[in-house]
Amino acid sequence: MTHRPLKLGTRRSPLAMAQAEEARDRLLAAHPGLAVEIVPVTASGDRVTGSLADAGGKALWTKELDAWLLAGTIDFAVHSAKDVETIRPDGIAIAAVLPREDVRDVLVGVASLSDLPPGARIGTSAPRRAALALHQRPDCEVVTFRGNIQTRLAKLAAGEADATLLALAGLNRTGQSTVGTPLDPGTWIPAPGQGCIAIECRADDEATRATLAAIDDAVSNEALHAERRLLAALGGNCHSPVAAVSDRHGDTITLRAALFSPDGQQRVDGSLTFPARDADGPAALAADLLARAAPAIAEHFAGPQGD
Repeated sequence: MTHRPLKLGTRRSPLAMAQAEEARDRLLAAHPGLAVEIVPVTASGDRVTGSLADAGGKALWTKELDAWLLAGTIDFAVHSAKDVETIRPDGIAIAAVLPREDVRDVLVGVASLSDLPPGARIGTSAPRRAALALHQRPDCEVVTFRGNIQTRLAKLAAGEADATLLALAGLNRTGQSTVGTPLDPGTWIPAPGQGCIAIECRADDEATRATLAAIDDAVSNEALHAERRLLAALGGNCHSPVAAVSDRHGDTITLRAALFSPDGQQRVDGSLTFPARDADGPAALAADLLARAAPAIAEHFAGPQGD
């Protein structure tokens, strides 16, 4: 029997296309004879030139693909997990998570933040990166840097900033692993979901969910869901500076997180170890962080949100 090709939706950026190709290749290896057609779209987020948070937040990366998915135009979609908003539309589910890449950020332009001269400009549009940088270097200035990897590197080369920050996962997936200096995730905590590729489909599409299950990496899936449950319990938004990463130890996960004021001057850290599939652990860590957060931090987090 000949089956129609499954349609895989993705953004058009080089990184998004590389992630879609990885998902397709893993599916074809798991299901010989399967056909997958990659269907690209230009996301609203790719057309924004200013602050993404001011223009509509993470939904700008997903809304076109969400609409295609719910309309049946595509069968599944691939996203950088850190770009997927915490509360998803009804009818859409994360069906698989590919093996997690390196979670670290890299610093580009100088070898370390301490090498920057006083008053240097750091280019980023991420509240987490801005707060982390200003926490270490309050004398520096953060300037908005938007665009894909090549766009941001070009802006740096043109002198629009003295340094910028990128995800090592994205550099690795686009063959640019020698760019920049990786930062220690023990002190420079990554974004929740960083390095994970999330694959979504319609929640009621049992056939596609079963097909995608073959390429799901259980350890990466459990880590991603722990970090996303933390975000839901914090009730943050695209303006909320939050860093979080999980480490697996046997059957347990240790989740580390830090919340900041936007100017980086206030910071609260915490960690908690819990069973890998425990839904309550991330919420307990969120409650502890919010209870200890200074008002300049707490005002950017609304508390528990829907799952």
